[in-house]
Amino acid sequence: MASAKVAWIGLGNIGRGMSRNIALKGPQTSPLILYNRTASKAAAFAKTITAEKPQAAVVADSPSAAVKDANITFICVGDDPALDQIIDTITSDTSISLKDKIIVDCSTVHPDTSRRTHATLASHGASFIACPVFGAPNAADAGQMVVIPAGSPASIDKIRPFLDGVTSKATLDLGPESEKDVGRATLLKVLGNTFILNTVETLAEGLVAAEKSGLGTKAYSEWVSTMFPGPFAKYAERMSSGEYFKREEPLFAVDLARKDLRHAANLAESSGMTLKSVKVTDDYLKVVKEEKGEKGDIAGVYGAIRKEAGLPFDNE
Repeated sequence: MASAKVAWIGLGNIGRGMSRNIALKGPQTSPLILYNRTASKAAAFAKTITAEKPQAAVVADSPSAAVKDANITFICVGDDPALDQIIDTITSDTSISLKDKIIVDCSTVHPDTSRRTHATLASHGASFIACPVFGAPNAADAGQMVVIPAGSPASIDKIRPFLDGVTSKATLDLGPESEKDVGRATLLKVLGNTFILNTVETLAEGLVAAEKSGLGTKAYSEWVSTMFPGPFAKYAERMSSGEYFKREEPLFAVDLARKDLRHAANLAESSGMTLKSVKVTDDYLKVVKEEKGEKGDIAGVYGAIRKEAGLPFDNE
């Protein structure tokens, strides 16, 4: 859709990387419209984009203003209430028409939230695509996300030029069932994040056991990087180097991680099962929140396990 007018709402770690790639590499011919709840953050971010490519981005003063001037709007926010608030705002604004617009949500939310959003937007004539994404902030910056779009195939085809080779390296196809149930995409996202969070917890346990037993974290980290190069090797490095407690801004904030685990527990319960590992990981994340507050990162489970083992939370 070379003639598409595109908006992006939400400028967290992932949102900044993905929106920058659309602004600089996307096929649209008009500036990317940016909105963030903190206006100064959006303005400062837009300047970094236009410094690379003049007139590549502009800032809207409200979600309604962003959506009004776009026919494709991407949303990437932290939790379900934030998404609900945006959808309530744009659907209650009688000054704009949502008919034939495409709204794409890249947030990690409960599948029921995706289904509710789909129904609400459909009643206003808009097409909704649930499109959660996998990847760390550095992957978002590099345009290497894995995306999971669910919704109308025709609408998905229209947003593909902003995904393939621009923001993402791969697209997972959930089959024809996802057109009828957009919640399938966010169901996979929640379960995928649960795998990541529980694996990070297991990794942290191994590092602490290596230290307590005398093997040492260096040997364990080298084994991880050799056997599992990539994201988990990076987590091991962040733990052993102490980055997990030094960051000013978390890469994966503790509050968002715990929200994902609550969603996973809820989904499991509604399916007649219990995810026992979720409680283990969440209990450690509670300690991370107590120690570091909103700056807590999921890699901080290493500090929580250290503390339980009689070591200081910080590995200085």
